[in-house]
Amino acid sequence: MTTQAGTTPSPPAASAPSWRGINHLALVTNDMDATVRFYHGVLGARLVATIGTPEFRHYFFEIGPGNTVAFFEYARSSAAPFAKPAGVPDARAAQFDHVSFCVDDEEALLALRDRLKEMDCEVTDVVDHGFIRSIYFTDPSGIALEASWWVLDATESDPEVLDHRLFTDPDPVAAVAELRRDGAVRSHPRTRLTA
Repeated sequence: MTTQAGTTPSPPAASAPSWRGINHLALVTNDMDATVRFYHGVLGARLVATIGTPEFRHYFFEIGPGNTVAFFEYARSSAAPFAKPAGVPDARAAQFDHVSFCVDDEEALLALRDRLKEMDCEVTDVVDHGFIRSIYFTDPSGIALEASWWVLDATESDPEVLDHRLFTDPDPVAAVAELRRDGAVRSHPRTRLTA
């Protein structure tokens, strides 16, 4: 089989991992105390682990059953913190844009928005994206955050059907065409560990 340069034929879909959510997102903070006060105190996320060494702290907050967001605070960090709004490109954040936490419904979204306002944290009004509704805010480290609820839950749709309400890109990448036509991607990129 001929594939694009740097790609390898993909294995059958039957051998795909059985995912159970996000174990943790690993982010960086320059002030772990402010991070605990925000994620636990403001957002109500339970602090479930605190790892500490002379080189770093690594704290975990539960954001759903079996799902956490974790922060590193490095003892000797030369990285200057910066903030960027969600969905706005920034060269300093080439591989990361924002984190979106899932809430149950619109009532929960509005309650979180009100809680953020009561605790003097800036937050947007509800933004309707069609299949999700969201609010946007920022943590003390400048990380852009979103809270969303599924109006049309993409994770509960039939995996064999690419729902036209969720797949609206008029010019999708080649892999999407393969999924539509063949039900699988034909090749995948090769990757290398970074030094």
